[in-house]
Amino acid sequence: MTITMPAIDKIRQLIPPLLPGYHKGQGGRICVIGGSEEYTGAPYFSSFSALKLGADIAYVICQPTAAVAIKSYTPDLMVHPYMRRSEDTEKTSEEIINNVTGLFPRSHVIVIGPGLSRDKLMLECAKGIIAKAKEKDMPLVIDADGLYLIQDHPEIIEGYPKAILTPNLVEFKRLCERMKINFEDNHKDNMAALLSQAFGGITIVQKGQYDLISNGNEVFKVDNEGGLKRCGGQGDILAGFIATFMAWGSAYHNKLWQHDNLISPSEIPMLASYAACTLMRECSRSAFKKFGRSVQTSDMINEIGPSFQKLYER
Repeated sequence: MTITMPAIDKIRQLIPPLLPGYHKGQGGRICVIGGSEEYTGAPYFSSFSALKLGADIAYVICQPTAAVAIKSYTPDLMVHPYMRRSEDTEKTSEEIINNVTGLFPRSHVIVIGPGLSRDKLMLECAKGIIAKAKEKDMPLVIDADGLYLIQDHPEIIEGYPKAILTPNLVEFKRLCERMKINFEDNHKDNMAALLSQAFGGITIVQKGQYDLISNGNEVFKVDNEGGLKRCGGQGDILAGFIATFMAWGSAYHNKLWQHDNLISPSEIPMLASYAACTLMRECSRSAFKKFGRSVQTSDMINEIGPSFQKLYER
């Protein structure tokens, strides 16, 4: 399958102009499902990076013991302690799912997985939330422990065109094994397309030395320079970026601003993923240039604005 790169001008068409007549929320409302007692940084990185990119509002739906920590990181996030672990018996999975999906009318895109943990009840609730999001035709970005759920239950996401999976090397191999795709028989550059086809055409973001993005019909390659430090949390930022670009894609098709409507809805997941991967690499490169071996993911947060301006501002 031929590997291509979209024109940057096409991505720029999806970015809303900043106009005085807009009201709060039109620039994107992102909902991150994740955050457990052990993992509080991941949902913060996803949600806060979405805000720093340009989304107006970011919700974090997490476990109560995670909520206090996440709220302390910044007052900019709206944190809802609706999720529960298996040992928390005061609420059923149905009650939890109903609480979470009550926020769907206020959200444009759902991110599932950062800091979710592999607790049985947390995963069961995530499964139900995915089903409800599909009923509402909402875009889904699934990362981290959300991919562990998909590995065990691929049927919940198969054939859903608004789903984007963002596996790292280990997660990608596990998904391929689950979908019976043999690494030995296929070239690396074909694997993302094959996995997408096995899932019925959902978008796959295969992260690595260079990123490959495929919907089963075409493949985009992202190989601009990044940083050389592989600190944890970069994938969480990427998920927040993809969600924001997806929200902007929805605004584009809802004609939030005047344009020629040249981009079809089916193109949005691929373009959003490409834009996000390119931006993530630039943030990583810029932070690494300043801090070298000591760079942390939190340093990359501060590079979002300048990196976005460098790549996408007209």
